[in-house]
Amino acid sequence: MTSDQIPVDSAHASQAATLVRDACVSSAPHSSHSMLIASIARGVSLGETLLGIASECERGLPLACCAIYLIDQESGGIAVGAAPALSDDYLDSVAALHLDPQLWIEVQRIDSQTARNTSADRIRHHFYAHASAHELYPRLIAPVRLVDGSLVGIFVLYNRDCDQDIAPPAERVQGVDEFIHLTAIAMEREQTNLRLAQAEKQLAESEASKYRIAQAIEGSGTGIWDRDISKNEIRYSSGWKAILGYADSDILSNKIEESYHRLHPDDLDFVREAIQNHFDQKTDSYEVDHRIRCKDGSYKWISSRGKVVSRDVHGKPLRMIGTTTDISAIRAISDRLQQSVDLITSLTNEIPGLVYQHRLLPSGETFFSYVSEGVEQIYELMPEQVASDMSLLYQRIHPEDLTNYRSSLEMSAVHLTPWQLEYRVILPRQGLRWCYGSAQPRRLPDGSTLWHGFISDVTEHKRIEIELKEFATIDFLTQLPNRRYFMGRMEEELARIKRIASTRTAILMCDLDHFKMINDSHGHAVGDLVLKHFAGILSAQLRDNDMVGRVGGEEFAVILSDVSINEADIFARRVQQQIADSPLLVDGRLIVITVSVGVAAMSVNDASADAVLSRSDLALYRAKENGRNRIEIAKEV
Repeated sequence: MTSDQIPVDSAHASQAATLVRDACVSSAPHSSHSMLIASIARGVSLGETLLGIASECERGLPLACCAIYLIDQESGGIAVGAAPALSDDYLDSVAALHLDPQLWIEVQRIDSQTARNTSADRIRHHFYAHASAHELYPRLIAPVRLVDGSLVGIFVLYNRDCDQDIAPPAERVQGVDEFIHLTAIAMEREQTNLRLAQAEKQLAESEASKYRIAQAIEGSGTGIWDRDISKNEIRYSSGWKAILGYADSDILSNKIEESYHRLHPDDLDFVREAIQNHFDQKTDSYEVDHRIRCKDGSYKWISSRGKVVSRDVHGKPLRMIGTTTDISAIRAISDRLQQSVDLITSLTNEIPGLVYQHRLLPSGETFFSYVSEGVEQIYELMPEQVASDMSLLYQRIHPEDLTNYRSSLEMSAVHLTPWQLEYRVILPRQGLRWCYGSAQPRRLPDGSTLWHGFISDVTEHKRIEIELKEFATIDFLTQLPNRRYFMGRMEEELARIKRIASTRTAILMCDLDHFKMINDSHGHAVGDLVLKHFAGILSAQLRDNDMVGRVGGEEFAVILSDVSINEADIFARRVQQQIADSPLLVDGRLIVITVSVGVAAMSVNDASADAVLSRSDLALYRAKENGRNRIEIAKEV
């Protein structure tokens, strides 16, 4: 492996990073590991793959800088495979190093736990000496080997703080090891592809070179097969047989029917269909991944690639040559990661609410890269609808809240602050609902902003909140404002009078006469009916800018804005007359109700609302003393 095989210029690096990121987003909810494995399987260039591995490793370990170096097995020279976060100056100095591959024979990993020995110390010295000059401190140095054990690369994690150990915690060790393993798989695949490309070129140039090509491929873990379609026979190379655990002499029959018996029953039909499509020239080549039975009875995942190399004059296929590669390790990692993704997806779909991933591109385009099934409950939309058209979601948000919704997201993106918002939606079936959204943003290398968040329905919470607010200000029995709320309104009215000297306001204190006697004679239930009856009479006499409140057991207070004392006296007499004209009849019994009233004018000289209320209360006391069912006017101050 040489450095000229790996493009590492900054423009290409940016393009590669964008490619990997966009692949991850477009395939949500698959993990980055799955996408990297898919990149290797698709044949993405080694340079792009290594850059994707290094970038994803750094994303998982925010304190670390990751570098993947390529080793020339003959000279020991070092070339840069991928190092997205390291400076060109430092990378140039690393390229000048030469490491003897023999040093790595007994070294598997160098970190804070590695025992001291000559080989490890020499490797430490090479890396630490150059890195520290650039304020970099290697914390993990691991060899990257091919299947045959040969050293082809070095995986290094750096820290920029000499006192900060970035060695991954126990729960992340497996993740770092998987990145190293993915690097080895990518390099193994690159070596295999190079050998296969060379072998296939030689095969096309000369039929006589077939066996020499087979020998070159044998050591790569790839086998060759040669199918004589007209005779219905197939021959396998020794390397092909070795993949399944067979010796060269174990498979004697060349009949194609026997080869089909080795296929997994669930894969047989689509393998035959893929071959037939190629025979019928519907595809340029035959490529399929499937399971095949090994000598010990177990099944192994392989990748088969082939092509018809000769046909008769009618286009009927005569001969087909191909290769088989063992992809069990890649499939095992992919299956394990897919199980994790499936588990996480199932969990998010079970949560009562919307779990989502939202992305804003530098161009201003915005979209959901993942939404859970809870989107149907929150917005009455399906996941695929939201993913394809953001405007459908905006149409659900209450028009009065949409501007605030958009601006709050913009502020979160600019300052990378958590997004939190309570807003309304209007849904076709559920109608008006309240939602609460929260999300944590982070900036991606391409300048995009990515939010991971959760939206829940808080309609019931809002209803309870409103009820609690009402309970705090409303008298339960009469549904009038309570004393606390009424006094607050009086303070507001006093402040208005002091701002506008010409304003006139009257305060009335009303007390039901002989209310205790009514309770004792008829019971508290009847007493409650009397209070509600009187509250209704008072409320019916008020104008829009007036207010009445229950300030005691049978005491009620009234604010009459912009009225004189004489007008307030007229109001009080009208209330008394209405009581007389609207007697309360309970179970055939007539309940006699009268009311005493004290009236006071609010003054700019009043120090507080209590002062004027006290004057009206004194006037009420005189009305009681003078025989009840009377109206008394307090002296002005």
